[in-house]
Amino acid sequence: MCNYLHIFCYNYFIVKEYERAVVFRLGRIVSKKAKGPGLIIVLPCTDVFARVDLRTVTSNIPLQEILTKDSVTTQVDGVVYYKIHSAVCSVANVTDVHLATNLLAQTTLRNVLGTQSLSQILSGREEIAHNIQSILDNATGKWGIQVARVEIKDVRIPMEMQRAMAAEAEATRDARAQIIAAEGERNASEALKQASMVLVEAPSALQLRYLQTLTTLATEKNSTIVFPLPMNMLDNHKPEH
Repeated sequence: MCNYLHIFCYNYFIVKEYERAVVFRLGRIVSKKAKGPGLIIVLPCTDVFARVDLRTVTSNIPLQEILTKDSVTTQVDGVVYYKIHSAVCSVANVTDVHLATNLLAQTTLRNVLGTQSLSQILSGREEIAHNIQSILDNATGKWGIQVARVEIKDVRIPMEMQRAMAAEAEATRDARAQIIAAEGERNASEALKQASMVLVEAPSALQLRYLQTLTTLATEKNSTIVFPLPMNMLDNHKPEH
């Protein structure tokens, strides 16, 4: 009879595969480690326990208004992926581990982006996200948190700045096109110079070039063909007075 009474004095709980239970007995953590998964035994009146979910958590960073290094006001939001790797630390070292991680992610996002210019934010989002991940992972390690990934979702800039950036990009494209055209003209002039030197050395090559030009024009079915003649031919047939 005493054995049956001894069995029924315990409380039994089932901890799922992705959960761990941190059991406190008279205010102290039992065995200094989490229990589970499976069946756990809890003593009534003396034991209390907390369930900890070990699955990856997706935490949205709300839209943050940031002043960049070059004094441009932007709005940036993001997302943090993390999980608890130590159930005991997440319960014993911080009151609300999820709230603390989210608030720290917001602060870190503002601090890191505040040291970057707008062009650096737009072009180096992956590098900035990796930097934020490293800072968060180091800061939340004592809370039992492992930050797996940080992503910057959207970067919003004022409409006036968007127009200015579009005008700057268009001017840059026009300047680049003019440089390319000038380079093409220079290369063409150098090629013509070399060709003229070859033709001067071989006068018969000029006649062959005339014939080749005629052939090209004839294939285009033109009704009028302009055929250049050497000036010395006209000089030889001038009437004598």
